[in-house]
Amino acid sequence: MQEKTSKHAGAARKVSVLGAGAWGTAVAMALAQRHEVLLWGRNSAALETMRTARESSYLPGYTFPERLQVAADFDAALAHVAEPGGLLIAACPVAGLRPLLGQLKGRQIPNIVWLCKGFEYDTGLLPHQIVREVLGDDAVAGGALSGPSFAQEVAKGLPCALTIASDSAELRACVVETAHGGNMRVYSSEDLVGVEVGGAVKNVLAIATGAADGLGLGLNARAALITRGLAEITRLGVALGGKNETFMGLTGMGDLILTCTGDLSRNRRVGLGLAQGKALDVIVQELGHVAEGVPCAKAVRELAGKLGVDMPITNAVAGVLFDGDQPQAMVARLLSRDPRGE
Repeated sequence: MQEKTSKHAGAARKVSVLGAGAWGTAVAMALAQRHEVLLWGRNSAALETMRTARESSYLPGYTFPERLQVAADFDAALAHVAEPGGLLIAACPVAGLRPLLGQLKGRQIPNIVWLCKGFEYDTGLLPHQIVREVLGDDAVAGGALSGPSFAQEVAKGLPCALTIASDSAELRACVVETAHGGNMRVYSSEDLVGVEVGGAVKNVLAIATGAADGLGLGLNARAALITRGLAEITRLGVALGGKNETFMGLTGMGDLILTCTGDLSRNRRVGLGLAQGKALDVIVQELGHVAEGVPCAKAVRELAGKLGVDMPITNAVAGVLFDGDQPQAMVARLLSRDPRGE
């Protein structure tokens, strides 16, 4: 449901986005249509180029709004959101979340909203678990902003719908008031686990559908993989404490459909490359971006094994990525499974 507005509703806010990759930059551009936004990144030379060119090499051709500042000064990024109503957004991959939180530990921050989707490679933790481990359970209000969204389309100003999931009603209201408007709709949810699991595991299923499409298996096979993939996501999410209905929404079915079918999907392109016989390291190098489904497949396979959750598609993808299985063998293994009730 939508949260009730607070005393900050309708006012321009100050937002700092920590992470100047494609998605962080796109979100910063969208929010800068109505708010004062500061985009921070680690590479000072790249940031200076972005500042002078008023566009990002990740999103060429999309000019920054006037209210978007770019800076490599971490202290300035935090000072920018020090006033009441400020919003701090972490826009790094899952692998970069713990180091970024380490920089924030002990600092005065208003809140923390993360955009990353996945499980931490070494620990198998979801982003909210990493946040609590580093910053403490009650240190600051936090939440995940997730949903079906490609950076290029958001930067272009095309319609988009997202979900903010948090235990904090105040933070949910803050994010809705800040991001909801224009071509962006923002819904809210208390199911942080469900939202994060949906956003993580859909990347693994996108690799599977990309491989199936690359092998020319047809639209029937794609539909079957998406549908049965959603069942896998739901089983794991519910086992971890998520709500079944969450997986029928934007961060479950919606994000899964987009990532499995959209040509802008990095994870789908990983599957297409595997079907062409390319080595994984070559595919990742050609992408030039992080494909979260690759490390996520390993973490999810291990976690599902510990929990006793049946995830045959995820296991098949992990087999191709890490065990030397061929995509054709992955398909054969899935087709040879015993029939069962849906």
